[in-house]
Amino acid sequence: MSLVNLNAFAQALPKAWSSRVLERFGGGNFKVLRMDGTPYPDEVHDYAEGLLVIDGELRLRIHGEAVTVSRGEVYVVPAGVPHSVDAGSAGTLVILDV
Repeated sequence: MSLVNLNAFAQALPKAWSSRVLERFGGGNFKVLRMDGTPYPDEVHDYAEGLLVIDGELRLRIHGEAVTVSRGEVYVVPAGVPHSVDAGSAGTLVILDV
């Protein structure tokens, strides 16, 4: 993979909340997506998911509790834990799944 501007990459994606894999490594993926302020429904995975905010803010909901993840912060959602995104989340998000 060459040098990538993650914010520019996310802004160029055709739609929000639709991640694009930048690279695969080991058994995981390095994905980027654009958050546009709209909520995202509950989801659960059989793998851990690292949510790294590059720009903006992620308003995550875990076990019914609100968690705000700001630029430069990461939240790791353990495998099997339902999570959703509240309205107002906007910016660039990197997802690391393993």
